[in-house]
Amino acid sequence: MSQTQLPIRAVIAPVTPLQQNCTIVWCARTLKAAVIDPGGEVPRLMRALADQGLTLEKIWITHGHMDHAGGAAELKRLTGVPIEGPHRDDQFWIDQIQTSGERYGVPEARNFEPDRWLEDGDRVTLGETEFEVYHCPGHTPGHVVFFHREARFAQVGDVLFQGSIGRTDFPRGNHQDLLDSITLKLWPLGGDVRFVPGHGPMSSFAAERRSNPYVSDLAIEAQTIAGPDYAIPKNTSPG
Repeated sequence: MSQTQLPIRAVIAPVTPLQQNCTIVWCARTLKAAVIDPGGEVPRLMRALADQGLTLEKIWITHGHMDHAGGAAELKRLTGVPIEGPHRDDQFWIDQIQTSGERYGVPEARNFEPDRWLEDGDRVTLGETEFEVYHCPGHTPGHVVFFHREARFAQVGDVLFQGSIGRTDFPRGNHQDLLDSITLKLWPLGGDVRFVPGHGPMSSFAAERRSNPYVSDLAIEAQTIAGPDYAIPKNTSPG
């Protein structure tokens, strides 16, 4: 399918001092848009929507960390659109957003209450399009991924990066849960899926299965063979 035929379009707008990949995605037919992970800089996001001639319909959150969700409350205040996600297991992170914002230089970050908590297997709609929801714990317990099957596009937050994976040293993080989320939920979607990570450049599932030091096929095989003796590579990812 050519780019001009795709049912969705997207632009990436890194926000906050942590340069988190906020994404504006929209239905190509209706120009109804969702902002995924509005961590901050809401006025700039509003201008980007206007520049593209888009009507905001949804706010989608992959997980409750401040750099991904700190601007959700303000964006909803300005537009009135519903906030969908993450999974309710990230409530404790959402409750800390304002405190985290003060710590990391994002004083405008605010806590919020989602209009809809998301579960594994849910669907979310945008204009005439539909995205699948996958609950992918590990980085945080309530992390979700948004996947558009026809466009072969995923927004994975801080689950997976080009050449790395999300950190699991935060409260209620779990390294094995994260590996299972990636290998059992994301890889079956297909190697041709292109994804936007929470930080850094886009990649594909196939590329990460070839060379990612944490979750490539060879890395997973090595971990399985070594068992408890496997030395996990030091994770210096930004999220």
